Parts: sequence; C-alpha cells; structure tokens
Amino acid sequence: MSAPLPETNKTTGKNEVCPICKKVSVAHFRPFCSERCADLDLGRWLKGTYAVPADEIRERDDPPGQLPHGV
Repeated sequence: MSAPLPETNKTTGKNEVCPICKKVSVAHFRPFCSERCADLDLGRWLKGTYAVPADEIRERDDPPGQLPHGV
C-alpha cells in the first residue's frame, strides 16, 4: 500500500500542518495527519476542552408560566 500524499494548500502551495502534532497533514484525514490526531481532536471537543464562548443567560424575574409584559 502506498503512503498517503501530503495535503497542499491550493492558495499558498505549501504543505498543510496538523493542528495537533504539527506534522504534514494528509488529504484523507484533512486537516489532520492521521486518524489518531483526528480522534484526539474529537475527544477534546467531547470533553469540553474546546468551547465556543457564549454570554451567560440572564434569569428572568417573571413567574413561571407567565409571559413578560409587551409580548
């Protein structure tokens, strides 16, 4: 079996780099270099290591079951 070809950025012509281990990424696992690095990244998302920042939800003063005024 032949080795997978490195992924090349079509804009810059340079090899893409795996965001996990910094090796050259492979087209089949893009943007990662291997299934292992792809799985590590997925695990980080599932554990909450990566998170999208969000504003806290403000609690309302309205009693449950009632609509606020003006709605």
